[in-house]
Amino acid sequence: MEQYKQEFIEFMVDSNVLKFGDFTLKSGRKSPFFMNAGSYVTGTQLRKLGQYYAKAIHDNYGDDFDVLFGPAYKGIPLSVATTMAFSELYGKEIKYCSNRKEEKDHGDAGILLGSPIKDGDRVVIIEDVTTSGKSIEETFPIIQAQGDVKILGLMVSLNRMERGKGEKSALEEIKEKYGFDANAIVSMADVIEHLYNKPYNGKVYIDDTLKTAIDEYYAQYGAK
Repeated sequence: MEQYKQEFIEFMVDSNVLKFGDFTLKSGRKSPFFMNAGSYVTGTQLRKLGQYYAKAIHDNYGDDFDVLFGPAYKGIPLSVATTMAFSELYGKEIKYCSNRKEEKDHGDAGILLGSPIKDGDRVVIIEDVTTSGKSIEETFPIIQAQGDVKILGLMVSLNRMERGKGEKSALEEIKEKYGFDANAIVSMADVIEHLYNKPYNGKVYIDDTLKTAIDEYYAQYGAK
């Protein structure tokens, strides 16, 4: 596993973004782990987060694209932080763009924030986590409506590795339905590999008991 992925796992734990215990998800599933990107709240955290996203996007999609699109609302700070990191790390000026939940009819009118998307633009979509693909269902037509645009792929922070609407993971379903790639900075398999029975800051976050709970969760909800 790449060094930045190991560091990102520790960063999620340090930021109280990735938690372990008993959680009820929006889907109603009872999960032994939970991720909430809304817990990134400081300038230092957002700067680091943008760097991790930039490294993962660079690894998976290179830097030959024009716009980083972050769906409202959590995607807005993600797209801003990551375009800044791209400039810092790779000297590449990527434009950020996000959507409004409601279209604005005065001043900076329209449904988009940031850079307009135009014919010929190559776009990467950035999100925190995808479990059902609902956000992409809303985002895809907005981007397509801007013109002859090529979507290179989607980047999320964590692949939960569980079923989406069918038997496959949400990321795999997105690939099949929309025809573009979908990746994550790390997967739960990476998290388990890095933390299972391995102390971090004097604490074992995934011990045998929690590992059993995770295995049982995947037995019921894991992607095929």
